[in-house]
Amino acid sequence: MAIVKAHHKYARISARKVRPFADMIRGLTVEQAREALKYVPNRGARFLEKVLNSAAANAEDRGARNIEGLIVEDAQVDGGPMFKRIRPRARGMVYTLRKRFAHIHIGVDAPEVEAK
Repeated sequence: MAIVKAHHKYARISARKVRPFADMIRGLTVEQAREALKYVPNRGARFLEKVLNSAAANAEDRGARNIEGLIVEDAQVDGGPMFKRIRPRARGMVYTLRKRFAHIHIGVDAPEVEAK
């Protein structure tokens, strides 16, 4: 089976806040990744959990047999566009606020079975 992917584009969270959790689940099975993300209290983990569930559902839709045994082959978080806002400061100065977005990509694949 080829790698089955799911994406969440323009997630309203900074990519920097989600990347550690993507690194955490890369290489685990879908069930292990769900268990690992379930107990992390961060908002970034919730975003990643939803995309992981979507990738597993996509694999099931494409005919994968063992959904829980799928392996997270690819988990990456890219930076998206930014809303740029200004914050007035003292003496007529201005600070730029960058409201960042992220693109979250997860790919799952069935483990390789050795032919004997």
